[in-house]
Amino acid sequence: MSNTEFRKRIRASLANEALQIALDNNAERRTNGRLAAFASLPDWRERRQQAHAVRAEVIEHLEEYLEQFVDKAKGNGIIVHRAKDGAEAIKIILGIVNGLPQRARSAQRGQEESFAPLSVLRGEKVLIAKAKSMVSEEINLNPALEAEGIRVVETDLGEYIVQLRHERPGHILTPAVHLRRSDVGQLFHEKLGIPYTEDIPALTDTARRLLRDVFLTADIGISGVNFGVAETGMLCLVSNEGNARMVTTLPPVHIALMGMERLVRNLDDLALMLSLLPRAATGQKLSVYTQLIRSPFPGQQRHLVLLDNGRTGIRNSPLKESLYCIRCGSCLNACPVFREIGGHAYDTAYSGPIGSVISAGFFGSDFIPLAQASSLCGACKEACPVDIDLPKLLTRVRAGQIPSRFRAERSASEDEVGEALSSLSKFFLQMYSRVARSPRLFAVSQRLAALGTRLVSPFSDYVPLPAFTGWGYSKDLPRFATKPFRARFQRQEAQSARVFPKETSEELNDLPPLTIQTDKVAQFSDELIKVNGNVTHTSPHDVTSKIIEFLQSREVNQIHLDPNILDETALEKAGITVSHEPDPALRVGVTPHVS
Repeated sequence: MSNTEFRKRIRASLANEALQIALDNNAERRTNGRLAAFASLPDWRERRQQAHAVRAEVIEHLEEYLEQFVDKAKGNGIIVHRAKDGAEAIKIILGIVNGLPQRARSAQRGQEESFAPLSVLRGEKVLIAKAKSMVSEEINLNPALEAEGIRVVETDLGEYIVQLRHERPGHILTPAVHLRRSDVGQLFHEKLGIPYTEDIPALTDTARRLLRDVFLTADIGISGVNFGVAETGMLCLVSNEGNARMVTTLPPVHIALMGMERLVRNLDDLALMLSLLPRAATGQKLSVYTQLIRSPFPGQQRHLVLLDNGRTGIRNSPLKESLYCIRCGSCLNACPVFREIGGHAYDTAYSGPIGSVISAGFFGSDFIPLAQASSLCGACKEACPVDIDLPKLLTRVRAGQIPSRFRAERSASEDEVGEALSSLSKFFLQMYSRVARSPRLFAVSQRLAALGTRLVSPFSDYVPLPAFTGWGYSKDLPRFATKPFRARFQRQEAQSARVFPKETSEELNDLPPLTIQTDKVAQFSDELIKVNGNVTHTSPHDVTSKIIEFLQSREVNQIHLDPNILDETALEKAGITVSHEPDPALRVGVTPHVS
């Protein structure tokens, strides 16, 4: 996308009053929610640094962890495919749709199973129920499937809304962030034939009724993956609507789409990420649904498509740190630029600060201009739950430091640094670089700039900029200070030295760090009660008797019990039968805690 096209999109977004209202409401709500959620986690800074280290370790040794993950996943019965790019991923998925058998009950014919898709038996298009997947947006999966006569229905409510509008998602996490309830009411009236309403329960109930049939009749379910666990080969999906669970369990075939970098080493690392992801994404301490998928159900096929699509190139480039991203969308909500222009101005699946980096890495130099849509204020870095230095990465994209496959072989001479900039920008930056390298020349230039701006604007603190600069329409340049900051700082430093002697400063530095003492048991109990859990405090000797009391109060006389947890003799005397084998008919199970 050219600079001209990007600027045109930006102007259109800024002129859209409805969009501005929607973005402001979302940003304020998400930011306040994130701050409140992290306030309940006293050690969030330590967790953030640990998460950064975990992601760095995985990306540094990605091939090793991928090999371990693939071996474990295959051992669990998952069919694993590797795709080098979007075209290959689409080809793999079309092969699954068109070529692989799908089990279907046929009560009319009395057959145990049929090897034709359900929709083919019904004489209809193949139906795919799709949960949220940014990887599918990245490779433009839906248009490719629809071009082959396959019906694809998004089942995430926000994704379903933008699908009805034939739009891209407006946000990594909240696809319909750019819409108001009146927009959705009008859309459902026009597309679904219901009376116009802005009542949210009525709108969601309409979507729920329509999507229920999709869940029950879909031939294939497609979902994304939040994390893959290398140690166990499990897939972790995080959602709030429950549609992902339907998509991954009800259809006879499930296809999971996963970027190859979305790995954690083990369940401990996963627990760390899950303590940060919902807080950063939606301001929740815990997402409503967290699935751990190990293997397919009996009679079900489960496929995993691992996508590269430029990730290897990014890993071997100065943009490597962008692969640490866990797709929470927090940097978008914090970014002052995104909060004004929204996601559609970027014209890519990934918008905002992280999108400006990885879009150039995935799709090439056409997306380098996106990195100019940043003030480099650092709000994105502060909001990132894995402490990605996004301002640094944005400056690297601006300098054209994208994966080598997108640029011709060239020398690393200084003249070629900043290939994404205009000639005029390069000229002024080179001039500034020469001045800034000489302390004496820099000091002289400050004095001259102060004198010059006063000659140009003697009666105002600001210097009007001409319109041709592009800034003159809305910005004025402050006059340079007659006394530069360095001179004022040196004077202030001298005064501080007299007020705070060196010995006192050293004593302050020698004080032990502040530690926060918390009662972890009380904190855990409070948090569990807030999500409608029940907590019973007891001694180790009374655990069995307390559980017997609970079971008898609920009239339960048969339970699943992990070995060596309770006194089974006492349970039998109380008339409670114990089973050590999994049984879906049992109402109650007792297991040990993990953490």
